[in-house]
Amino acid sequence: MGVSITTRVSEDIEKEIRSISDREQLDRSTVVRRLLVEGIKDWKIKYALEQYSDGKITIWRAARMAGVSLRQMLDIAAKKGIPFQYTIEDLRADFRGIK
Repeated sequence: MGVSITTRVSEDIEKEIRSISDREQLDRSTVVRRLLVEGIKDWKIKYALEQYSDGKITIWRAARMAGVSLRQMLDIAAKKGIPFQYTIEDLRADFRGIK
């Protein structure tokens, strides 16, 4: 069973949630849960890509951090115009991480 979280939202956000609820024929709680899951997933990808772009982590670690496959992360990075940066040292670090 999940944990209950209570928060206040603006009337505009409540209207958007109600609109989605009506369109999807779902109760508002389900809509909010789905939006939270999607938002967290998007945030994790964004954060991992920022770390990768700043040279703090490898693309492999970014994928693991975001909870997506390496191939998915490569595709996401390419679509966002983030250049591929992978050095021999990155490869060594990834191999050390696999052990």
